[in-house]
Amino acid sequence: MNNLPARTGWDWLKQGGALFRKQPLALTTLLFANILFSIGMSALPYLGPVLAIILIPSFSMAFMKACLMIENGDRVTPEVLLTGFRQPALVALCKVGLVYLAVSLVLMFIMRIAIPTDVLQQMATASAEGKTPPDISPTHMLRILGSFLLNTIVLVTLCFVAPLTYWKQMGPGKATFYSFFAVMRAAGPFIVMLASWFALFFGVCIVAALLFGDAALGRVVIMWLIFLFVLLLQCAMYAGYRTIFGKPLDKGPVAA
Repeated sequence: MNNLPARTGWDWLKQGGALFRKQPLALTTLLFANILFSIGMSALPYLGPVLAIILIPSFSMAFMKACLMIENGDRVTPEVLLTGFRQPALVALCKVGLVYLAVSLVLMFIMRIAIPTDVLQQMATASAEGKTPPDISPTHMLRILGSFLLNTIVLVTLCFVAPLTYWKQMGPGKATFYSFFAVMRAAGPFIVMLASWFALFFGVCIVAALLFGDAALGRVVIMWLIFLFVLLLQCAMYAGYRTIFGKPLDKGPVAA
C-alpha cells in the first residue's frame, strides 16, 4: 500500500469508465437485478431490512467479480450474481455484513442525536410530497451535511472489506482493518475520485435538466443517469482495489 499521487483518483475513474464501456448492458442488468433483490428483501417484515444490510457485501462482490471478468476479456453472465452467495463465501461475507450492520446502527444513532426527529420528519414529508423542503436552521443544515459526509467517509473506508474477504481470505476484522487504513493512506486519490465523480454527475444532470426540463422524459433521463453513475463508481472502486492490492487471482474463495 504505497503512497499514491492524488491524480490517481482521476485515473481510477477513467479506468472504471473504460471497464463500463466494454460491457454496459451486462453491468446495467447486474445493477437492476441487485436493486430488485434488495427491494424485495427489504419488503420482508422485521428481518428484511436487517438482511438487506447483512447481504450488502455479497451483492457488492458481484460487481467486483464482473469487473475482473471484463478486464480478463470474459463475458459477464447472470451467473456472476451468485458470486457472493456460494459457500464458503456466503458465511464469510455475512460476517462482513454484520460489521456493516453495526456501523449502520452507530451512524443512525449519531444522526438521531445530532438532528432532531421533527426536522427529519419535515424533510421526509416534503420530499415525499414533492414540495420545497421546509425552512431549516443553519445549525441543523450543518449537522445534516456533517452526517452525510460522515456516512460517505465510513462507507468508503469499508469499500474493500468484501473483496479482501473474498479474494485475500481475510477474516472480517482483519479485512476491515486493512480496508480502513488502505483508504486512509490513499485519501488523496479517493478525494479526487469522489470529487470528480460528483462534479461529472451534477454537470451531466444539469445539462439533462436544461435539455428536457421537468417533463416526464427528463425525469427518466435523470434516473438513468443515476444508475449509470452508480455503475461508474463501482467500476472505479474495482480499479482502486486493483491498484492498491494488486489484480485478484480468482482461485475461488475459501472459508474465512
